[in-house]
Amino acid sequence: MNPAAAHHPMAPVPYRVTARRAETADTVTLALEPVGEPIPEPAPGQFTMTYAFGIGEAPISLSRIGPGMGAAPSRRTGAVLELTVRAVGAVTRAVCGTRPGEVLGLRGPLGTGWGLDGARGHDLVVAGGGIGLAPLRPVVLRALAERDSFGRVAVLVGARTPGDLLFTGELDAWRARGAQVEVTVDRPDAGWTGHVGVITALAGAADVDPARTAAFVCGPEIMMRLTGRALTGLGVPPGNVRLSMERNMRCGVGWCGHCQLGPLLVCRDGPVVPYARAEALMTVREL
Repeated sequence: MNPAAAHHPMAPVPYRVTARRAETADTVTLALEPVGEPIPEPAPGQFTMTYAFGIGEAPISLSRIGPGMGAAPSRRTGAVLELTVRAVGAVTRAVCGTRPGEVLGLRGPLGTGWGLDGARGHDLVVAGGGIGLAPLRPVVLRALAERDSFGRVAVLVGARTPGDLLFTGELDAWRARGAQVEVTVDRPDAGWTGHVGVITALAGAADVDPARTAAFVCGPEIMMRLTGRALTGLGVPPGNVRLSMERNMRCGVGWCGHCQLGPLLVCRDGPVVPYARAEALMTVREL
């Protein structure tokens, strides 16, 4: 394979699915390895345009980057990637239905990352609502793998029901490695004993020093807007809060304009943007 062609922003690179794990009734996590030359090493928060051959492509954030469950980049750049995908349309249903041994195409990495390196020395708040926890997982894994580089780590997780929670097999492991993990659901079932209510109610429970905290937030827009407001109200500097936006992306490289959000092209200027910039845009109805 010609590496120059493989890394062209519009050329999908073949990746073979090596493992598939069901997260919820409609969400799966796929582990992928490159068939040949890999895409460049992504940063936490970036995404790929993921191509189901014969169906189409869709933007999907990376939920794990590199071997070692979020460790620093390996010598074999891009050796292992994971995508956590919810089946909501023709492309994502096809991606979710992919089995080990089958091949998908990846374009990328695309967009902006979380800027985790700039948060070294800070306490961290990671707030994920629903599928929004997926692009935040690399932040948690990297922070726990490089534990001495960060202060306290608080992970706030929200979902509609207990059955919609992602990565349930990892939450206790994150706690064991030093993270505070708080989980809430909107609608509990008979066996639920945890928090009930919206994720914004957990902001005050985060055991961090707000003045020296960096926060990373992803979920539905209303959840991000209110969580950002709650965190800044507690004293987290607005410049330290970052959100991951979602819009209809077609090209992924800022050419087509489908993902325009006011002055932003989310695929190019995002998906991760500062709260101060995103908050004003999210208050404009139907923007």
